[in-house]
Amino acid sequence: MPRTIEEWMSLALWLAGAGHFAVLIASFQVPYRLRWKEDLAKLTPFNRRLMWVYGGFTVYTILSFGVLTLLLHDEMLHGERAALALSAFIGIYWLLRVVVDFTYFEHADWPRGNAFVAGHVLLTLLFVFLVVTYLGVSAWHWVT
Repeated sequence: MPRTIEEWMSLALWLAGAGHFAVLIASFQVPYRLRWKEDLAKLTPFNRRLMWVYGGFTVYTILSFGVLTLLLHDEMLHGERAALALSAFIGIYWLLRVVVDFTYFEHADWPRGNAFVAGHVLLTLLFVFLVVTYLGVSAWHWVT
C-alpha cells in the first residue's frame, strides 16, 4: 500500500496510463452502439470521411497519451520539465472533455438504457480521475 505522496502519484500514473486503454475499449464500441452506419450514411461522402478521420485522430491521441504515460512514467513522477508539460497537456485535454460533457451535451441527447447510463458514468469518472492525476502530478511539482 502506498505511503508517501510519491508512491500515490506513481500508482496513479500507472493507472492513468492503463486507463487510456480502457477508454479505447469503450470507443471501439461507439460506431456499433451509436449506429454510426445509419447516421453517417446521411452525410455527404466528404463529411462521412471527415468524421472517420476525426475519430481516427482521437483514437491515435488517446493511444499516444496512454503509451507516453507508461513510457515517461518516471520522468513525470520526478518532475522533468517536458514530461510535466505533457502531463499538464493531457490533464487539460481531459478537463476540457469533462467540461464539454457537462456544458454542451444535453442529457436527453444520450442514448437510453441502463448500459448507456452506466457507461457514461464510468467513463466520466475515469475522465475525472485522469484530470486529477495529470494536473495533480503537474501541480505537485510546480508548487514544490
